[in-house]
Amino acid sequence: MKKFLHENGLSLVLIVITVIALAGQILVGWYDFNGELKDYGRPAITLLTYLTTGHCIESVFENWESEFLQMGLYVLLTVKLFQKGSSESKSLSEPEEVDREPSPTRRGAPWPVKRGGWVLKLYENSLSIAFFLLFGLSFYLHAIGGLKEYNTENALKGKQEILSLWQFMGTSAFWFQSLQNWQSEFLSVLSIVVLSIFLRQKGSPESKPVDAPNDETGE
Repeated sequence: MKKFLHENGLSLVLIVITVIALAGQILVGWYDFNGELKDYGRPAITLLTYLTTGHCIESVFENWESEFLQMGLYVLLTVKLFQKGSSESKSLSEPEEVDREPSPTRRGAPWPVKRGGWVLKLYENSLSIAFFLLFGLSFYLHAIGGLKEYNTENALKGKQEILSLWQFMGTSAFWFQSLQNWQSEFLSVLSIVVLSIFLRQKGSPESKPVDAPNDETGE
């Protein structure tokens, strides 16, 4: 168990933090939504019922969507683009391990590398593909949740307007929800790319060595 915790500590801690934050968001969202229902003279709903509401679904996947888009684009952009002095960039002049051709004879090579062909080609791009698939799923669920929330709010206000999914995705409300998260995610990536040029964190693989010159590029 001690070995398992040592080898997987980073992912385990991040899972715990994510679950706690998500649970907190759902709980306070439930109270917030019931407060809104109370304002309109409607009865409160249970936590389980709240999980199926647009208020809950939209708030969760609106944020997940931007995270997966950010990571997918970042993975692709760092293949060809550079930033002098940043620990997040590949070297400007020296070849990188990640650019060499995969060898099926390398010890412990994953089976797609040994298989070759289209399987290898897919595996070579599997990280960005996975992020964009997760982005697409989250984008769709955000739209579903946002539509339910939009129509629910109209019903509470006594409005007769009921939109379809495609109609809702064409509204400024939907794109405001998306873009306000997208810009913040890209700003956070820009921050670590630029700040890692000048600032250090001893012991972190996201930082250059403390004594590295500012113009040294890569980790």
